[in-house]
Amino acid sequence: MDNGKLYYSIGEVAEMLEVNTSLLRFWENEFPELRPVKNKRGTRSYTQKDIELLRRIKYLTKDCGMTLEGARQQLKSDKSPDRNLELVQTLNELKNFLVQMKQNL
Repeated sequence: MDNGKLYYSIGEVAEMLEVNTSLLRFWENEFPELRPVKNKRGTRSYTQKDIELLRRIKYLTKDCGMTLEGARQQLKSDKSPDRNLELVQTLNELKNFLVQMKQNL
């Protein structure tokens, strides 16, 4: 994903994570550590660090089925990267690749 860009738009991040932009805005309200940069017009710009945090939030809430409170507590208590998160990301990338291959047949 690192193509040299420093900031990503909310639309780009939503597409990367396969979620709606409204969910990203909701998570921003629910997780105080998620604070994308906003310009004067309120347009959000996400850094790589923000995206990794969003991946973690998605993993905890969607893949592990945690509540928002449970995910908040997990993020506070566990600052180390989760090996399962990396595995889920890799499997999702593989799934997307296979779906694309199937569509191209």
